[in-house]
Amino acid sequence: MNSSYHRQVAFPSELGNSTTRQLQGISPALLIPVGSTEQHGPHLPLDTDTRIAVAVAGGVADRLADADPDSGWMIAPPIGYGASGEHESFSGTVSIGTAALRLLLVEFGRSAASWTRRLVFLNGHGGNVEALAAAAALLRYEGRDAGWCSCGVQNADAHAGHTETSVLLHISPGGVRLEEMVPGNRAPLADLLPAMRSGGMAAVSEVGVLGDPTTATAADGERLYAEMVDGCARRIARWKPDRNGMLT
Repeated sequence: MNSSYHRQVAFPSELGNSTTRQLQGISPALLIPVGSTEQHGPHLPLDTDTRIAVAVAGGVADRLADADPDSGWMIAPPIGYGASGEHESFSGTVSIGTAALRLLLVEFGRSAASWTRRLVFLNGHGGNVEALAAAAALLRYEGRDAGWCSCGVQNADAHAGHTETSVLLHISPGGVRLEEMVPGNRAPLADLLPAMRSGGMAAVSEVGVLGDPTTATAADGERLYAEMVDGCARRIARWKPDRNGMLT
């Protein structure tokens, strides 16, 4: 046995920057950000949901490590494509659909569970929920300790409005095109869903925005981001997945 290969090294925090030797003989828990590549109006980048999920994963990992330095949480490279079919009439959107995303998450979980003790998918896009619930339910049925949590806040607007724009102004201000911000459809999401189901986002918002990004601020983004981190960290620490693996 190569002793230099197997000697103990510092516990890594990011899977993508780690080596096999660093992971040898340990059983970490893994946070997997899950986002999308889809239009977010004229002012936000296509990977907005992924950026938010990655940032929340970093905050959650820090919070869990502060609470228990031996908890051993790592952050996986993000899954940056999701179920975004409602946005496909807008250029730049790449949707893999619910069925493909479900299969990807299942196979990811099966593989990673061979060397991790626990898996948590941190979701940044509402369209991914059906796939996450189905995948986590199957992984748990197969005996793998998996769950998922959404990066949500109370009273958020639906898409590329005040909420997401504020969070981006906090975590990634260089990605926000301030001069391109325009209000979108501000009707309640429940009122818009029938038209969205038949015609996608374009049927309810010509600019691809639900809400008003012009009111967004970095200060609000800092508060909203903290709420996302607090909510996910609390649910993970409590670890009470429901029948579909959602952490409650």
